[in-house]
Amino acid sequence: MRYIRQNVVIEYDDIGNGVPLLLIHAFPLDRTMWRAQIAALQLQYRLIAPDLRGFGLSSDTDGASVSMEQYAEDLRALLDSLNVKQAVLCGLSMGGYIALAFVAQYPTRVKGLVLANTRATADSAEARQTRLINAQRVRDEGLHFLVESMAPKMLGPNAKPEIAVTVRSMMARQRPAGVASALLGMAARPDRSALLPYFHFPVLIITGSADTLIPPAD
Repeated sequence: MRYIRQNVVIEYDDIGNGVPLLLIHAFPLDRTMWRAQIAALQLQYRLIAPDLRGFGLSSDTDGASVSMEQYAEDLRALLDSLNVKQAVLCGLSMGGYIALAFVAQYPTRVKGLVLANTRATADSAEARQTRLINAQRVRDEGLHFLVESMAPKMLGPNAKPEIAVTVRSMMARQRPAGVASALLGMAARPDRSALLPYFHFPVLIITGSADTLIPPAD
């Protein structure tokens, strides 16, 4: 399905009935990463899975920074268009950063929160610099180097071959400008730790013991 706001196209799936569950995909992926969850949960929930701007089938960006707050604003507008007053937000990795930005801006719109393989803190100075360097490299060289460096860390050594193929393919088909925009936006995101004690809704935190990109301690 398609939503257009201020000349930005957001493509999304809206499947099932029940409590709305907004699925916010990871970097540098798209909404198709949620196919298994949608298949499993569509009889219990209304699953809304968008492609963030610059990813999947949504509008291109120009390569300049897109903040976590801008992605969150896009999602709030999408929920408005669907007449969804409150939703459970589920964000994986960058999706978690966006979910926390959404909570900061629109707390009354949040019915519950799932934070998966993500963190509330800002980047370290070293991590921020790496994102800035990678954003420039993506614009100059394309995505191949990023796929080769990130995919093994995202998948782990014991990933099933079919999952590895799916994830690598999903990463490789993203557009350089959208990936660069997200890298710059993540580098600039603030520390959201101060929000955590004030959540007024149920929260589920998911991590993986083998996660090296965002270790369980984070």
